[in-house]
Amino acid sequence: MSTTKDFETKQFPTWCPGCGDFGIWTALKNAFVAQGLEPHQIVTVFGIGCSGNMASFLNTYGFHGLHGRSIPAATAIKLANNKLQVVTVGGDGDGYGIGLGHTIHAMRRNVDMTYVVHDNQIYGLTKGQASPTSEKGVTTKSTPFGLIETPLDPIAMAISVGATYVARGFAGNTKQLTELIVGAMKHKGFALVDVLQPCVTFNHHNTFHWFYDRVYELEKEGHNPKDKQAAWTRAMEWPTPLKIDESRVDKIPTGLFYVEDRATYEDELPQIAEKPLVEHPLDNIDITPLMETLS
Repeated sequence: MSTTKDFETKQFPTWCPGCGDFGIWTALKNAFVAQGLEPHQIVTVFGIGCSGNMASFLNTYGFHGLHGRSIPAATAIKLANNKLQVVTVGGDGDGYGIGLGHTIHAMRRNVDMTYVVHDNQIYGLTKGQASPTSEKGVTTKSTPFGLIETPLDPIAMAISVGATYVARGFAGNTKQLTELIVGAMKHKGFALVDVLQPCVTFNHHNTFHWFYDRVYELEKEGHNPKDKQAAWTRAMEWPTPLKIDESRVDKIPTGLFYVEDRATYEDELPQIAEKPLVEHPLDNIDITPLMETLS
């Protein structure tokens, strides 16, 4: 029986003290143990960023991709061996900015993977520039006079483009976050777990205390995640922009927003319907006709 220690390496995390990444690291390990998984049964694919540093601290099979390119690598791994549990770990800049096109298309294809996004609303590794989810009006190193762009809404986007498990967790609530990751990994299809992850060094607005004052759990409010319209309505709940009304304390929902049963991308491929691609024999493949066309 595995324990959380089995999913740790000899390297201790180098994140800033108090970083929200520690909560996500803990929740991932807890989720693996809760499912009785062993390290060799999981492949974790990482993007570039503070979240990607977890590649050195999480003991599973792993692949450290390029910035914004973790989803294509994870898709390839899943297609090569669809028996494996594939978990992708990235950040908001990684998955919602540089790699947004890959994220959207993996969602609409319903590739069977879990995508855990460290959403700290800032580019942390490059020292504090505005990211796709930074709040309008916020002051950063790249927006010294306040951000004029409207932030991307990961939850609404995921629901609209076809993800079949859409959830939001909070790094300050590892119990709920663990449960959401377990649900995501057990789900057949593309599962997004967007995690509110305070960056204690470069984001001094969206702090732990700021979130503690606002987050609430959908499951305690009787939300039905199979109701798409209700999920969309909940996705619209977010505090007003900084420049409009700084005194308002609007609430932020966490939990499972939407879930849907739909055939996965792999289900539609006859080549892997009976067994994974890696288990197919190679001795009966004749590439002579192909070579003749190239001569």
